[in-house]
Amino acid sequence: MKHLKGLLAFATLTLIIYSCARVPMTGRRQMKLLPESDLVAMSLTSYSSFLDTSSVVSSGNYHQMVMNAGNRISNAVEEYLKSTGDTSELANYQWEFNLVDEPTINAWCMPGGKVVFYSGIMPICETETGVAVVMGHEIAHAIARHGNERMSHGVAQQLGGVALNVALLDKPQETQQLFQLAYGLGTQVGVMLPFSRKHESEADYMGLMFMAMAGYNPSEAPTFWGRMNSLAGGARPPEFMSTHPHPETRIDALKKNMPQAEEYYQKWKTENGG
Repeated sequence: MKHLKGLLAFATLTLIIYSCARVPMTGRRQMKLLPESDLVAMSLTSYSSFLDTSSVVSSGNYHQMVMNAGNRISNAVEEYLKSTGDTSELANYQWEFNLVDEPTINAWCMPGGKVVFYSGIMPICETETGVAVVMGHEIAHAIARHGNERMSHGVAQQLGGVALNVALLDKPQETQQLFQLAYGLGTQVGVMLPFSRKHESEADYMGLMFMAMAGYNPSEAPTFWGRMNSLAGGARPPEFMSTHPHPETRIDALKKNMPQAEEYYQKWKTENGG
């Protein structure tokens, strides 16, 4: 029995080691046990159900801002990943951007590039560049596979590190519960549960670079988060900021990374006659 337990522990450890991946751009190692294609398939049904029960805004200035920023940033991300040889990161991606009429101050991006903005966040964005700050941040979460990483830890802890396809066959209820927990589906505060501070800081950095690559002035990012900080002055911050780094810490980090973002921004301006 002891020998069997040792073999199982070794097998689990080996699975985890060989399932480690690196986040594009930052290079951080992460546990990624789950095939992204399976997560995309699981998310599409929930995404469609969400849209079916939501009031989707399909015209107007705010709608156009979301569409413009989404298309520009997703194109810039695809070009960047192609230039770094990370084209596999784009597998299963079919970008889609929607604005829903909901006062919640939030936005999210699911596996496969499905992005939703709530109308409640739009007045804080103010301009298309403000929308680009949020868009870059949310797309960064998806490109960094933060949801996959969070669910992988849940699988490793609760299901013994088994592969998702095995879990789906042998433990469908447990697997679905982990997916619900990882992505917050069915909650009253929106589709995405708050990410960890580590994930939020990584999305801040990557999102800053992504918006600059798409030709949006990255200097707007600290200004946007300043507006969010002012809004969160009460006892309960908006859901969008619930587990984010301390506002001053986040703004200082953005300013520290601004020279690199400015290089991407100036490169875009040179190439596009801006």
